[in-house]
Amino acid sequence: MVYVVVGFAGIVGALLRYYLGLFVGDWWNGLFPLATWLTNMIGCFALGWMTTYLPRLSNLPPYVATALGTGLVGSFTTFSTFSVETVQLLRASHWGMALFYVFLSLCGGLAMSWLGFRFGQGGLRTQKETAK
Repeated sequence: MVYVVVGFAGIVGALLRYYLGLFVGDWWNGLFPLATWLTNMIGCFALGWMTTYLPRLSNLPPYVATALGTGLVGSFTTFSTFSVETVQLLRASHWGMALFYVFLSLCGGLAMSWLGFRFGQGGLRTQKETAK
């Protein structure tokens, strides 16, 4: 059962990535690979949230969490496209843009994962609010 659910979620994630790329491509034609960057930032947030929130749901079967994390988010995000786009920028002598892309992807991915974890834990409440 888990293979079928992960596979189906993978199909959905891949299609979501494809359609996001088409949508962004309709209005963005700059040098910066915005579609891949947005995809990966959304995926970092989603996986951070799922990792902390889904295990708290007692009625959610573990294979559903696996399908969402591995299948959906795993096929939605794309490290390989990020890597190829970075190499293409370097080969075209766009060194500054390539470094900016790598830096923004790393820092943005970590920040979005952290935000996802925080939201998964119950939001961005302050310490005073959680102590009450």
